[in-house]
Formats: sequence, structure tokens, C-alpha cells
Amino acid sequence: AGGAGTANSISGSSVTYAGGGGGTTYAAGTSGAGGAGGGGAGTQGGNGVAGTANTGGGGGGGSNGYTGGAGGSGIVIIAFPTNGSTGISTASTGGTITTSGGNQIHTFTGNGTFTAILTLLIKSININQTINRSETY
Repeated sequence: AGGAGTANSISGSSVTYAGGGGGTTYAAGTSGAGGAGGGGAGTQGGNGVAGTANTGGGGGGGSNGYTGGAGGSGIVIIAFPTNGSTGISTASTGGTITTSGGNQIHTFTGNGTFTAILTLLIKSININQTINRSETY
């Protein structure tokens, strides 16, 4: 079987990405299943199964004379707090925009542009200055 991928919750829910593709056999036996996270299965007597789209899973192996499956397409996810604490505004654009758990999430499953709108963070600083002055007459 293909290796298990890695779970990540950046999208607001736990999703497993980058599972390995399953192996195959030359003439007899059982081909491997794809790994958790979108890995495609290996096949005996045919082409390997493609990895799942938007997971980055590996393609399964194809048996003798056949081709392995294509790897699954990737995904880009950008998340930032909606409270402005990072200096990035919720007016930022690009991808499919959702919110979850106090974060704004921009998800790209193809080409695209993320435009970050930055906010100006202003802090007030109190400066107390003591002037020592001595004069001799």
C-alpha cells in the first residue's frame, strides 16, 4: 500500500494530503491500495489509478506494459486571523474565500493570484522627557 499522507486543519477541518501511490505486481498477486491522503491504487493487468485531485496524492503503479497513474493535483491554502492582528485585512482577494474559527481562508485549486491588503498598525507611544538644566550665575 502507498504511504499515508499528513493531516492538516488549515482549511478549517482536518484533511489528509499527499498519500503515496500503491504498488503493483508483475504477473500475479495483489496490487497495493493508495495511501490515505489521495494516493491512487496500483493495478494488476492495467494502468495505475491517478491520485485524487487537490490532494497531491501519488499515482498508483501500472503493471507490466501499462503506465502508472498520474499524481493528483495540488492545493494552496492561505489562512490568517480575521481580527487584523497580523496586519492582513479581510479585504484581501484571491481563490475561494471562506471563514472558519476566526480565520479567513483563501483556497487555490488552480492558477490564481492572492492579493494581500495590508492594514496599518498604529501604536501609541508615550515619551516622557525630563530636561535637566543647571545654570551658574
